[in-house]
Amino acid sequence: MALESGFNRNGAPAARRPEVPEGLWLKCPKCSGMLYQKELERDLKVCRHCSHHFRLTARERIAYTADPDTFVERDAGLRSVNPLDFPEYEQKLEADQAKTGLGEALVWGEAQLNAHPIVLAVADANFRMASMGSVVGEKVTRALEHAAATRRPALFFCASGGARMQEGILSLMQMAKTAAAVRRLQEARVPYLVVLTDPTTAGVLASFASLGDVVLAEPAALVGFAGPRVIEQNLKVKLPPGTHTAEFALGRGMVDMVVARRELVPTLSRLLSYLGKTEVSG
Repeated sequence: MALESGFNRNGAPAARRPEVPEGLWLKCPKCSGMLYQKELERDLKVCRHCSHHFRLTARERIAYTADPDTFVERDAGLRSVNPLDFPEYEQKLEADQAKTGLGEALVWGEAQLNAHPIVLAVADANFRMASMGSVVGEKVTRALEHAAATRRPALFFCASGGARMQEGILSLMQMAKTAAAVRRLQEARVPYLVVLTDPTTAGVLASFASLGDVVLAEPAALVGFAGPRVIEQNLKVKLPPGTHTAEFALGRGMVDMVVARRELVPTLSRLLSYLGKTEVSG
């Protein structure tokens, strides 16, 4: 056993272990298996040992979903302000902007998926846990309105920890605003597809995230209005395992399909082909 001095217990020089550069390997949080970073990226960030789906950034999701060089972002310059003068809110926004390279928790624009023209919107849980404030709600609404105006199907990858408490009632108002935008899209008979990713909860789930014509989810994604810890802390009850998973929601009709990440693009492409030939009910 090598000691810090560089000598082993017999007093002989200890052989130096080769240094492994940081970031080459990653430990799966579910099975503890070691994953080679480059292989994990080729596997779309799904553990090859246990199929755990790692969370994706918005940019990663767009790269995995849209045809190459077809995504054109809109409203990238929209930024949140601090309407309630909530302490340290500006600093937290600036920190997340620096960490993620995003202006806000949702990115949207036009793209193509297997040559299907779409409006693509993607939430990033690394930015304020993709909580919905005024700017996120505005971006969601603009994306849905653009889909209705251009008759491009809307595809939303949802994630959220809920309403953004730093914006108070202005955040909660986004639930009604986004739901109304979905209704206008339905009246225009334009398809609306939703994919629930880990986690999708609270006000986002209770508004635009649950109103798709078809609602898909990734395996084992946390899906529910109130998270299990919140329920257990407030109601003092212990929930059985799996009550807030995509599979649990599927069994109770909240989700139409649970689809592994590698099958998402082919599945969405088939849905777009079908819905493009079908009148979407209002």
